[in-house]
Amino acid sequence: MKLKHLIYALIIIVLGGFITYRIISNKGKNDESKKFGDKDKPTTVTGIVIKTSTFDNNLSLSGSIEANEQIEIHSEVSGIVEGIFFTEGTNVNKGQVLFKVNDIELKAQLRQAVTKEGLAAENERRAKLLLQKEAISQEEADVARADHASAQAQSQLIRAQISKTSVRAPFSGKIGLRSISPGTYITPTVLVAKLVNTGKLKITFSIPEKYASQVKSGSTIEFTVSGSDKTYTAKIYAIEPEVAVATRTLQIRAIADNTDGKLFPGTFADIKLPLSIIKDAIVVPSQAIVPIQDGKKVFVANNGKAKEVMVDATTRTDSSILILAGLRAGDTLITSGVMSLKNEAPIKVKVK
Repeated sequence: MKLKHLIYALIIIVLGGFITYRIISNKGKNDESKKFGDKDKPTTVTGIVIKTSTFDNNLSLSGSIEANEQIEIHSEVSGIVEGIFFTEGTNVNKGQVLFKVNDIELKAQLRQAVTKEGLAAENERRAKLLLQKEAISQEEADVARADHASAQAQSQLIRAQISKTSVRAPFSGKIGLRSISPGTYITPTVLVAKLVNTGKLKITFSIPEKYASQVKSGSTIEFTVSGSDKTYTAKIYAIEPEVAVATRTLQIRAIADNTDGKLFPGTFADIKLPLSIIKDAIVVPSQAIVPIQDGKKVFVANNGKAKEVMVDATTRTDSSILILAGLRAGDTLITSGVMSLKNEAPIKVKVK
């Protein structure tokens, strides 16, 4: 019986010692945690003192490059292609004959019409003489004159059709791949080739409606294209008179020289549109901005604590953003660790 009591006593002593050890151990950890996690210890951050500067307000946009003039070449008359007088992928001049449709039948019809026109002219001449002698009525003379006019119109119509058998370039440009060969029977629905004027190119783009009043006709823009490091320029020459309701944007068109032929219609352009130059502007690093549901905020240093400030931010570049309201010159803006900062948190600022 005494042995049993002794065993119980040993178990109680061991359990008591273990519980005492855990209590002392947890207390030590809590003390250490408080030591290192002291809420009053300031967070070290970096910042800058805000200064005003002149800001070239440029708007970055995307646009599409289009040919200055571009058409599909079709024949206005049906017939057999008699000759093709252009080489695919080469430049052609305005008025140059591109291809010829056989006009033998039309020329035969013209000879017939000219003969009828001559006969009608003679009949009209005789009718005038007879009318002077009162040998015929005024009505008969009018009929002869009308027949002559109708014959003239018929001859002119056939001549117009003959002229359409020679298809000419309406403007100078580069002609594309042809879809016909000599001997092909062609109709007005057949696409012969495309003619594109690439000496000048149009750049079409849209801007948000809030910038509409800052864009003027005659302004110069800069743009780049994929695959080239060269910066091109273009001049704005047309602005849509109204804002698109669906997108709330204003469409603009500029024109650029393409003398080196390295720009191609159908490609995209990265556009830099210069807006008004802002003096005494406040421009801050992009990493200082914290996006939130209601807008954007920053933190400034205020008596050793982080102060949350709502800002009105607008135009953005690769590394900075323009502030319209919320900050002023002389404020110390926090630029690091802003995502984890809280309002009124103690901080220690290293000003750069």
